[in-house]
Amino acid sequence: MIYNIKDFGAIGDGKTLNTKAIQKAIDECSKNGGGQVLVDDGVFLTGSIEIKSNVDLHIAASGTLLGSPNVEDFPEKENVKHVNTKMLPRWRNAAIIFADEAKNISLTGMGTIDCNGLSFVKLKEKYLGGWKYERIDAPTPPRVVFFTGCENVKIEDITMVNQPSGWSYWIHDCDYVTFDKLKINADVEYPNNDGIHINSSRNVTVSNCMITSGDDCIVVRANNASLKEKNVCERVTVTNCSLTSYACGIRIGWVNDGTIRNCTFSNIVMTDTNTGICLQLPMTHPREVTADQGVEATLIENLSFSNIVMDSVYASPIRFAISEHKSVMCDAIRDIRFYGVRARGLEFPWIIGRPQNVIKNILFSDCSFEKVSDDVLPNYKHHGAASWDRPLNNIMLKHTENVVFNNTSFTVL
Repeated sequence: MIYNIKDFGAIGDGKTLNTKAIQKAIDECSKNGGGQVLVDDGVFLTGSIEIKSNVDLHIAASGTLLGSPNVEDFPEKENVKHVNTKMLPRWRNAAIIFADEAKNISLTGMGTIDCNGLSFVKLKEKYLGGWKYERIDAPTPPRVVFFTGCENVKIEDITMVNQPSGWSYWIHDCDYVTFDKLKINADVEYPNNDGIHINSSRNVTVSNCMITSGDDCIVVRANNASLKEKNVCERVTVTNCSLTSYACGIRIGWVNDGTIRNCTFSNIVMTDTNTGICLQLPMTHPREVTADQGVEATLIENLSFSNIVMDSVYASPIRFAISEHKSVMCDAIRDIRFYGVRARGLEFPWIIGRPQNVIKNILFSDCSFEKVSDDVLPNYKHHGAASWDRPLNNIMLKHTENVVFNNTSFTVL
């Protein structure tokens, strides 16, 4: 059954706030056993809405969901079942589209989610490098789509634009999730507007997506700090995607994540990124660590990257690093394979473990890496995070074991 939001009082003039009307349609649909909530023929301004079980929120090609420019329209959710909000990144759960322990939900259609991001950022007064924009002083919506504890999730065909300094899609401890044919068109000069953020989730497929973002395009993590259980992030498949980022194309892990394993990344084109594939366990600023830090030693194993093209890389095509600070807990990083990777940028790959955590069993097969001069790719310090991500020396391998290069070339142009 189809529930058109207009039948519940929504007005698509781009000015009328439709949060209550859209939520009423979703609630009615779920209460009656499920169906499709239709957004079409108009621009529908909205605050935070919550998708319930068995609901397909369908944005037709003629429809746009426009995020409110007022942060008050994205209040913190109360009585959230699945997470401890005090332990979430930025200590907040607010989002434009939210779901909590819902089953059989989807976000589909050829329409658009316009996040109204310009309302939440401003140009830097003194721009010396990095991103041209920064967050305004007031809180910004930290997420666009945030699903936690959900099962059987489909996100398909949607175009998302004008993301503020908040992640586009965040799935947190979800199972059986598919992302397909998405267009994520964020402004590369905005900070922190990640593309697809996969955390402590299982059986996730990302395919046929085109992602442009100021921050990381695809993130795979296992931060369990806000969850009741320490869950593994595993069986993630990413294929047939195009990525552009002023940070990392693909990021694996962060501070004190748990276990990430058995993931594949294939048939991917990256252009104009800072780092193509980043696996880094850093020591960050104390406030940031508190806001987005896991609670256990990190184990990353059995990952495969194949048939990947990277062009115009402003830092390193591949960067693995473990901070030597004692607060960074790590079990192991091991068993990672690269097949058919072709990269051209300012630096070569580098892999740096630490004495007590040697990074081991890394295979490069049929790969080529070309290093160009800064005349070819100038002004890297004005390319988002590149000024942080370029190595300070030419060390490629340190505290590693069994790193194999098979038919792999390194060329300085």
